[in-house]
Amino acid sequence: MLSVSMRLRGAMLASAATLIPSVVFAQSAPFTSLPAVTVDAPAQQRATTRKPRQAVPNARAARSVAAPTATPAAVAAAAPGSLTVLTAQQALREIQRTPGGVALVTADQWKNSTPSNTIKDILDYVPGVFAQPKWGDDTRLSIRGSSLSRNFHLRGVQLYMDGIPINTADGYGDFQEIDPTAYKYVEVFKGGNALRFGANSLGGAINFVTPTGRDPWLNAVSLDMGAFGFRRLQASTGGANGPWDGFVTASTQSADGYRDHSYGNATRVSGNVGYQFSPDFETRFYLNANSVRQRIPGSVSKESALNTPTIAAANNITGDQQRNIDTIRLANKTTIRLDDTTIDFGLFAVDRHLMHPIFQVLDYRYQDYGGFAKVTDDRMIGGYRNVFVAGVNVINGRIDNNQYVNVAGQKGALTSSSIDRSKNTSVYVENSLYVLPSVALIGGTQFLYATRNRQDRFLSDGDQSGKTEFNLWSPKGGVLWNIDPTWQAYANISRSAEAPSFGESSSGPGIPTIPFTSIRPQRATTYEIGTRGRRPDLTWELTGYRANIRDELQCLYSAFGNCNVTNADRTIHQGIEAGLGIAVLKGMFDASTQPDRLWLNMAYTLHDFRFDNDPLYGNNLLPGAPRHYLRAELLYKHANGFYLGPNVEWVPESYYVDSANTLKTEPYALLGLKAGIDNGGTYSGYIEARNILDTRYIASASILNLATATSPLFEPGTGRAVYAGIKARW
Repeated sequence: MLSVSMRLRGAMLASAATLIPSVVFAQSAPFTSLPAVTVDAPAQQRATTRKPRQAVPNARAARSVAAPTATPAAVAAAAPGSLTVLTAQQALREIQRTPGGVALVTADQWKNSTPSNTIKDILDYVPGVFAQPKWGDDTRLSIRGSSLSRNFHLRGVQLYMDGIPINTADGYGDFQEIDPTAYKYVEVFKGGNALRFGANSLGGAINFVTPTGRDPWLNAVSLDMGAFGFRRLQASTGGANGPWDGFVTASTQSADGYRDHSYGNATRVSGNVGYQFSPDFETRFYLNANSVRQRIPGSVSKESALNTPTIAAANNITGDQQRNIDTIRLANKTTIRLDDTTIDFGLFAVDRHLMHPIFQVLDYRYQDYGGFAKVTDDRMIGGYRNVFVAGVNVINGRIDNNQYVNVAGQKGALTSSSIDRSKNTSVYVENSLYVLPSVALIGGTQFLYATRNRQDRFLSDGDQSGKTEFNLWSPKGGVLWNIDPTWQAYANISRSAEAPSFGESSSGPGIPTIPFTSIRPQRATTYEIGTRGRRPDLTWELTGYRANIRDELQCLYSAFGNCNVTNADRTIHQGIEAGLGIAVLKGMFDASTQPDRLWLNMAYTLHDFRFDNDPLYGNNLLPGAPRHYLRAELLYKHANGFYLGPNVEWVPESYYVDSANTLKTEPYALLGLKAGIDNGGTYSGYIEARNILDTRYIASASILNLATATSPLFEPGTGRAVYAGIKARW
């Protein structure tokens, strides 16, 4: 008899063939692009259907220098595009109106040249982003020091899929529902630069954008295989027929895993259907479904991580620890364009079931729902270009929270039960006034009203019910200077404020009891300055920032080896984010109009995170992130699509894993090599070797307030691995 997950998987895959009826498949001419670069991505340019309007004097000239544009090699013509979903080229222009650290990564940077099985494959070359896989799809991600205190779940970065929230209503996020094969581009907004989503977290926001039926190359099938039993089959289809368009993609994958007790499998489906009432009125419906089954090998001591890295933690085996997730997400987005004004609005609902045997069996059922509306007005006022954005986001949720004694991975006696409700309403406004055709002054603010309400249903250990309410302002101001059409400079000052989740509290033997109702919101003031640009043989990004934080959600106490997150007094996060892409050599073997290139791509991040005269920890370094992190590759790229080259991941200094600064990781350097062919046509293929020297290293570390040599905090990195894949698209 088939299991529930196997039946769900079969239904998901079948939906890929039946979701979109009778479509006309859109195609475009093949295009070629440079190897992956750091600042932003080669993008496709598409004509959009728009009703004629009367030209505004000087408006066209003012907008022509709004942002650095993609190189001609990265531009491709296609059919009229969607109104609800921007093309990569349009998104690039939009994102570069931001006076701060942002990035846009297009699918050609990871889909066809890597196994793309974790979020790290997407964000590897975005400076300022530190993403390290733990096991399966689970990844520890931090932007500007966000989420360092969390030993589990993402905190401090808000995730979106097509602009629709992925995080739970109380703020947590996970990557099990992210399918790297499904997206046409990914947007990264660091820190306060995520205001356009109403996001107000220290780390910012990441938006994963799926294609529509009006994009090119929608029909595709790919097969990836590699080390430790990794295998994945992916297929997609789509197209447009008159006012209708649709797209659906499905993937199924499994892996034995590098470590014992790390087997996992996942099936994911994403699709959307759009209808254009007119060239200026479009609505789109979204479906996203996931079924994930994953064993957890667990964190181990430093000695075990470096000397016996494949061994799982003993408790994880005896408790058959797992993370199993089933999700259905439905949403709608509608866009109306009224000459100079664009209105976006929509609704979403998410049903998620988490069955999570760990120290106890967590059986959580989430229902999140909400809506959003945004108005964007771009016009000339008194001879000056003015861009005004205002919006409201509502995300509410309910968690039916039950925990049981873990009996070899099965439910034992009930240990806790509650209903946790969260409500979040954010209102935001931002205005960009171009005081010169190339200089914009930008100001904005956001107001967040949030509540957290727990109804305890397990009263034998006392009543943990409670309610909190937050009213949080987050203003922002900045300047953006378009020095020329390929070069920008920017600076900004922003505030961020994060309401705590239900998981922030403290209790246990020998430590203070601090209920979630006593946890204060985390507030930060961030100063940022930088520059970015894109030219045919050079791309760059250089950003410096400093965040002064009050009440940071940090690990100050621990019990049973687990971090208890409460409020620190004052902390500082500061650093440098530097990216470089440059053609070191050109025309080595082919000096034609499209010469071959030797392309160097680098992303360097400097972290300097520390307590600020803390009563207990003084000016100690905050644990959980390396001071220096470098990712670099040197690729030979030919116009026929062939590429070959080495890459390196380098952490030259160890970093602390406890607030007392007593225990460190170890430095490491990983050497890789990849080769393949991808000329933008029907077929592509790659082969990639990772950790060629089979270096033993610590990929990720949890943190404590005070660690010992035997503290089980470390996730071993994967050993030598080879992956290969082929793809056909039409």
